Amino acid sequence: MTNEHRTDRIDDILLHKQPSLQLFLDDVHNSQNLSAILRSCDGVGVLDLYYTTAKDRDLRIHKTITQGAHRWVKRHRIVQNERCQFLKEKQEEGFQIVVTHFSDKAISFREVDYTRPTVIVMGNEKEGVSEEIIALADVLVMIPMLGMVQSLNVSVATALVLYEAQRQRENGGCYSKSELSEKERVKIREEWLFRDMIARRSKGRIPVS
Repeated sequence: MTNEHRTDRIDDILLHKQPSLQLFLDDVHNSQNLSAILRSCDGVGVLDLYYTTAKDRDLRIHKTITQGAHRWVKRHRIVQNERCQFLKEKQEEGFQIVVTHFSDKAISFREVDYTRPTVIVMGNEKEGVSEEIIALADVLVMIPMLGMVQSLNVSVATALVLYEAQRQRENGGCYSKSELSEKERVKIREEWLFRDMIARRSKGRIPVS
């Protein structure tokens, strides 16, 4: 792909990015799951993915799983003991906090209006979402399960919720107009083009001048 076509492709992607749809992973400590989730985020136009880890360490990215998707989604690690304050600030900004949690108070994930500014919170592979975050949720959701097992792999569950959000947003016309200003798009495009050039050069696709 030529540089001109690459730039055009990036510009088109940025026109459809959804900064008002964000994802928060509460101590999802499996790096392979994170990598798969990044790929789903890129597929639905999520721009920002936030996560915490118990030991406040960055999670590794598996490029064979992301297939490059990690270059088009911003990753932000939030300090573990600041996660509740971070989500409260999101609420103050006008985001609804949608938390996946199996309980009597939870509704089907399909019943939420994802066309609103939304932070979707997914829990870790063993304990799920922490009680502190459950307490501040605006909506608790669950994925209906009809078998013996009560939950899905977190990367699969995340993809299901994200694509329900994508379906609603597409029907609502959210992808037909840019949520990013021209100034924001230009800034991100330059960052992406530079990172993309470095990645492609390391693979020998761009000769070193």
